Amino acid sequence: MSSQPPLTYDAFVALATADPAVVGLVLKGSRAHDGMTTRHSDHDLYVVLADDATTDLTRYAGHRTPELDLVVLSLTAFRAAGMPGFERYAFARARIVLDRLDGGIARILAEKARLDAEEAFRDSGGRLDAYANSLYRSVKNDRDGHPLAARLDATDSIGFLLELLFALDRRPRPYNKYLEWELTRYPLPGWDTGALLHAVDRISATGDVSQQRRLFALVETATRRAGHGEVLDAWGEDINLMRPQ
Repeated sequence: MSSQPPLTYDAFVALATADPAVVGLVLKGSRAHDGMTTRHSDHDLYVVLADDATTDLTRYAGHRTPELDLVVLSLTAFRAAGMPGFERYAFARARIVLDRLDGGIARILAEKARLDAEEAFRDSGGRLDAYANSLYRSVKNDRDGHPLAARLDATDSIGFLLELLFALDRRPRPYNKYLEWELTRYPLPGWDTGALLHAVDRISATGDVSQQRRLFALVETATRRAGHGEVLDAWGEDINLMRPQ
């Protein structure tokens, strides 16, 4: 007996579209980012079912092949997915393939793509303190003759910095793969994209202390303007080590 050919993306979309239990299909990952697909890119598809719906499509839950990766879940579970969580950015730039809720799927994605004001302020304050902590350790380690530790702390600081800057704009941080894509198409207000990417690249590669301090000066200005002066002032005189000398 010959084996059945693998299920293709187009074939599954046709199958799901014909099933009234399916209220939404959402494509995420590289296929949802123009210009980011390669010959290795699969189709990451969320299949959203009406709550309490009965459908044979649940047999595809967890289906994964080199071409097609399926997540089958209820509408209620879809609303909660990534809120918070690692998947939030994926939803922020996801592409709608099917929306049977008169724009309801689009509204859910829009909510995931935008942090509310309270959440953004809380998250950016926490990330600012974490960024300053790693930066401070990096500068101290460089001063005290520990170059490897200084570079590792500098690299750690960049992760916190990116989370901070995107939270200030009420956006989830993109995955590293999509950072340049995101900033090129959706720049952070008040930041020069080329200069920021250059600083992130250089600091991650070398731990350049002068570059770290110059970047911190910009961050300090932006975060004080956003109301996070208390976080910075809590560092007392230690903050001077992070500033340009």
